[in-house]
Amino acid sequence: MQKLLIVDDEIKIVEVLREYAEFEHYLVDSACNGMEAIQKCAQNVYDLVIMDIMMPKLDGFSAVKEIRKTSDVPVIMLSARSEEYDKLFGFELGIDDYVVKPFSPKEVMARVTAILKRRKSAKSDLERDILTFEGLQIDIAGRNVLVNGQKAELTPKEYELLFYMVKNSGIALSREKLLQDVWGFEFYGDDRTVDTHIKMLRSNLKEYRKFIITLRSLGYKFEA
Repeated sequence: MQKLLIVDDEIKIVEVLREYAEFEHYLVDSACNGMEAIQKCAQNVYDLVIMDIMMPKLDGFSAVKEIRKTSDVPVIMLSARSEEYDKLFGFELGIDDYVVKPFSPKEVMARVTAILKRRKSAKSDLERDILTFEGLQIDIAGRNVLVNGQKAELTPKEYELLFYMVKNSGIALSREKLLQDVWGFEFYGDDRTVDTHIKMLRSNLKEYRKFIITLRSLGYKFEA
């Protein structure tokens, strides 16, 4: 069974999400602050983390930043704030989705299922593939990207975006298509979310940014 970690200082939210998650046959662990979440992620293996932002001792953003040093576990962020800045900051840290409170527990679980299914599918479809484009090497199974022999420090979402584009190499991909397939279930972001991640990805790929082609008024494609 897949295991979730729910991190929130509001006990009612934790218990409601626990009830829905267990009904969907997930194992559930919980933490009430960012420090506890970091400790639990260091001691256990989770398939996905649901993390609130505003918590005592250590906020969710700081906790994710620390967790990302050792793990690429998918993270769904919960917040009462809907500002675009907060969302983009979260995505830059490597979160997979952002849900604004108040929310429907059914919606959160649908997002959990979509993220886990997408990750499992990507891994099985591309397992053992190591692709090379000039000095750019992409290890699909190992989730590693080498630029001229040096490991590129990509966020989990940048990995997913790059792998998806490579898998669909030569195909024109609209921003809407990328949002749907990379970010998943009814993502509430907009085109700027895609553009921001493409910008960060290109920066990390250095001279091989040339393989990500901008299609004016449409989106992008990977072409090597």
